[in-house]
Amino acid sequence: MADVTEKSTPTAAAESGQQQGRRRLDPKRVLAALGPGMVAALAGADAGGVATYSNAGAMFGFGQLWTVPVMCFLLIVVQETAARMGCVTGKGFASLIRERFGVRGSALAMLALLISNTTVTLSEFAGIASGLGLFGVPTYLSVPVAALAIWLLTMSGSYNRIEKILLAISCVFVTYIVAGFMVKPDWAQAAHDTVVPQFANDPRFFSLLVANIGTTIAPWMIFLAQSNVVEKNAREEDIPYQRIDTVTGSVVASIISWFIILVTGHVLFPAGIAVNGAEDAAAALAPLAGPYAQVLFGVGLVGASFLAACVLPGITASAVCEAFGWERGADRSWAEAPTYRGIISAILFVSAAVVLIPNVNLFGIMMLAQVVNGVLLPVLLVCMIVIARDRHIMGAHANGRIWNALTWVTVIAVTVFTVIMFVLQALGF
Repeated sequence: MADVTEKSTPTAAAESGQQQGRRRLDPKRVLAALGPGMVAALAGADAGGVATYSNAGAMFGFGQLWTVPVMCFLLIVVQETAARMGCVTGKGFASLIRERFGVRGSALAMLALLISNTTVTLSEFAGIASGLGLFGVPTYLSVPVAALAIWLLTMSGSYNRIEKILLAISCVFVTYIVAGFMVKPDWAQAAHDTVVPQFANDPRFFSLLVANIGTTIAPWMIFLAQSNVVEKNAREEDIPYQRIDTVTGSVVASIISWFIILVTGHVLFPAGIAVNGAEDAAAALAPLAGPYAQVLFGVGLVGASFLAACVLPGITASAVCEAFGWERGADRSWAEAPTYRGIISAILFVSAAVVLIPNVNLFGIMMLAQVVNGVLLPVLLVCMIVIARDRHIMGAHANGRIWNALTWVTVIAVTVFTVIMFVLQALGF
C-alpha cells in the first residue's frame, strides 16, 4: 500500500486540487484528453448491445426510451470513478484490487473476467460475421480476415495509434443517427417517452430492462476506462479533463442506443416484427424503411463488433498481467511481455475458431458470458467503491458522501436487476 500512498497523499492532492480549481480549462488539453472515456463507452454498444436495443424497440416501441438517460447516468458514475482512480494512483483497477483485497481475491476476479471477456469477444466475431453476411460476405472469409486485422492492430506497438484508429472506427456509429432521421419517426412522442417512464405488463419487458443495464455497464468497461487513463499517463491535474471525456463518451453512447431503439421502435414495432439479433433487425428494416436503412444498420453492426473485438482481448490481457505483476502494454515486444501478447492472441484465435465451427451454439455461449457478467459486476462495483472512498489511496479525490451514495445506488440497482434477470431466466423468459 505504501507505493499507492506515496503517489497521492491527502495534503498533496488537496494542494493540487486547489491549484487546479484556480486554473481555467485549457481547450487544447480538453481535446487531448478525449479518447479513453469515448472508446470505453462506445465499445459497450457492441453486437450484444445493438441486439438488445433493437429488441427493446421491436417488442415495445418507444416504451424503453426512458431507460436511456437512466443508464447514461449510471454509466457516468461508474466511468468517472474508474477514470479518477486511474488519474490519482497511476495504476489500473486490477492492480488496486490485488493491493487492497489480496492475491487470492484478485485471481478469482481475473479468472471470471477472462472467461467472460473471451465469450463476449466470441459474440463480437459472430456480430462481424452476421453483419458482413448481410452484404454477401461468407463467414469463412469475414471472420479470419477480421481476426487478422484486429491482431495486427493490437500488436502495432503504439497506444496512441491504436486509440486514434479506434476513435476513427467509432465514427461508424453515426449510421444509426442517420437511419433515425431517414425513417421519420414521431419526434414529439419519442421525446415524451424519453422523459416519462412507462412499463408493460410483460415479463419480457423487465428481462430487456435488465439486459439494457448489462450491456450498458459491463465489468470489462471498468478495467478499460481506468487502464486507458493510465496508458495516457493522466495525473491528478488531468481529472477535470478526464471527467469531460467520461461524460462526453457516456452521452454519445447513450445517444446511439436511443437512436437504435427509436428506429426499431418506429419501424419494426408497428409491423409486429420480432428480432432475435442485430442482423435480424437490419434485414427487417429493408422492406419497411428501404435498403439504405438496412445498409446503415449493417455497417453499424460490423463497426460496433469490430471496435469491441479490438478492445476486449487487450483489456483482458492487461488486467490479468497487472494483477500478477507481469509486463504488459501495447508498446511492449513479445520478448518483454510474452504473457500479455500471448493472452491477446489466444483470445482472438479461440473466439474466431469457435465462430467458424458449424452449428455451434453461440447463444448458449453468450448466455454464459451474461451470467458471469451478472455475478462479477456487483462484486467489482463494491471493490471500486471501497477503493474510491479510501483516503489513504485517493487523498482529497476520494469519494465524498454524495458520490458514495450515488455509487451505492448504482450497486444496489445493478444487483437487484441482476437477481431479477436470473429469476426470469429460470422461469424461461
